Amino acid sequence: MVFQKERITEIGKKLHQAGMKLTPQRRATVNTLLKYQTKHLSAEELFTLIKREEPEIGLATIYRTLDLLAELRIVDRVTFGDGVARYDLRHENQQHFHHHLLCSVCGKVEEVHEDLLTEVEEVVMHKYGFKVQDHRLTFHGICSTCRQKERCLEQE
Repeated sequence: MVFQKERITEIGKKLHQAGMKLTPQRRATVNTLLKYQTKHLSAEELFTLIKREEPEIGLATIYRTLDLLAELRIVDRVTFGDGVARYDLRHENQQHFHHHLLCSVCGKVEEVHEDLLTEVEEVVMHKYGFKVQDHRLTFHGICSTCRQKERCLEQE
């Protein structure tokens, strides 16, 4: 809970620096993103969760808030090939977007927070003269749980 209050204060400062306020609707959105930060929620899913505690909030407000938070790099918009935009709260002092592991069997999404592309960025800079500001990487494959189930089925 203390961590959540600190993150909200930090996000409030970023909004203030951009000439914006941490309105009750923005606070409710950030609180929900913090509470469900491993879920990769869509705007509609966020709306459903927020509406329980803030019944007067509208879906358009959620979309505007998410657009603003994405513009300020507080959240990242991510898609996993299904056409649905989901939102991922950036971790404090995160230089790059974190990576994801997407299971093609069960759909589970895991986060990888190590920056695995540092050397690749250096190659891109030296070979092409291109300074990478951010990158997104999603590994598609089969998670350990589904692989274990496959092994069990093969042994039967």
